[in-house]
Amino acid sequence: MTSKLKLAALSAALVSAFVGTSVSAQTRPDDIVSPITTQVAALKTSADEARRLGRFVYDKPTPQNAVFLFVDHQIGLMAGVRDFTSLAEYKNNVIALAKMAKALNIPVMLTTSNAQWQNGDILPELKQIFPNEPIYRRTGIINAYEDPTFRAAFEKLTQGGRNHVVISGVTLGTCVTLPTLSMLNDGYKVFPVVDASGAWSRYEAEAAMSRMSRAGAELQSVYPLGIELQADWKRPTADAMFEPYTNNLPEYGFVVQGFWNNANKRTVPDPFGIVK
Repeated sequence: MTSKLKLAALSAALVSAFVGTSVSAQTRPDDIVSPITTQVAALKTSADEARRLGRFVYDKPTPQNAVFLFVDHQIGLMAGVRDFTSLAEYKNNVIALAKMAKALNIPVMLTTSNAQWQNGDILPELKQIFPNEPIYRRTGIINAYEDPTFRAAFEKLTQGGRNHVVISGVTLGTCVTLPTLSMLNDGYKVFPVVDASGAWSRYEAEAAMSRMSRAGAELQSVYPLGIELQADWKRPTADAMFEPYTNNLPEYGFVVQGFWNNANKRTVPDPFGIVK
């Protein structure tokens, strides 16, 4: 075959491939967009039935069944945290978690240990976010759940089915682990938020997480927990819940800013009609 014939054959093959690709793209089925009126579908199997069948039980926290505990987020204790790359990251996570509880209207409890001395007062931002919440000032009892004053308020708060406890604090090995083990013992489901809790060292953090996990606690981190609680961005709490993701999680905030700065250049139609 001559060079000219080879070139012609190659050109024909390329044209055929291009046409085939174009036809394939043109014959793709239409996208299937779920109606914006849909709501979260319940699981087919209840938690009790899943237990009976010996299955994993996904008994998740919700705004209706949860309470948040912020234990000993005190400036003196926070200064000693060593398991984060920076205290700014840790503080940012605590503030984001508090904003989520506020946005979802989930009951919270704030407590400190010997704030009058070296431990210092609670993080000021927590007072600002929850101006109407009392602070339970423990005067020596280390495990918050073992403090009678705290326990009485906690038991009152968890009446009516709020038995899913989201807990964070300083330190992870003490202020979070000890109440977690105690509450598991008494039948609560406990979700320690490990990246909104600080430890003296990475060794402490790893030992604490291992101990709580083996005992049955479900370890969580701030931003996945927020997603699990929100469940559907069409819910009325979406705007308030989105704020900590854009302002306290700057990596995602930059993505959001970049998107909205170029929103009118999108190629996929917006079924909500927000982006024109």
